[in-house]
Amino acid sequence: MKHHSPRTIATLIGTTAVVAAVATAGAGTADASASRHLPKIVDAWAAAWNGTAPGALGALFTADGTYTDHGVGAVFHGSEGIAGWKAHADDLIDGVHVTVRAAYRDGDHITIEAVYAGHLKGAPHPFAVPMATLLDLRDPHQITSDQDFYSLTDVLAQSGLPAGWTPQH
Repeated sequence: MKHHSPRTIATLIGTTAVVAAVATAGAGTADASASRHLPKIVDAWAAAWNGTAPGALGALFTADGTYTDHGVGAVFHGSEGIAGWKAHADDLIDGVHVTVRAAYRDGDHITIEAVYAGHLKGAPHPFAVPMATLLDLRDPHQITSDQDFYSLTDVLAQSGLPAGWTPQH
């Protein structure tokens, strides 16, 4: 049996619980009471995703920060790489939007329950899928790591696209 550190086990259990909770909650609107108590970095993160300036997202990260999108299996490094990922998302998805439903903080670790939505360019339908995000912070204002968890299969199915669809460049 492989042994894992207590932090790894806690992260896996927490992620599983959040993904399950978000998945059963559906893709409704944000809970107003949750949005009043969000850490400032979560508000800034959501505003950056919902805005049109890719640099705003990159600016939230440390110079050596990483952004992992588990839905598409991609990792981006540093402020410029992360800003580039946001620019690519904006090019690929009309109205890309993140709605934060709740956030939970434990020291320098934040778990976010959200709905990830938009309309893939060329797709017949928009999508709105549950998402869980894990943020690690260097201080209250800088993200060192972002891990997004959502189902690409659900994004494509809701969009009316086949499971193996990839964007045309």
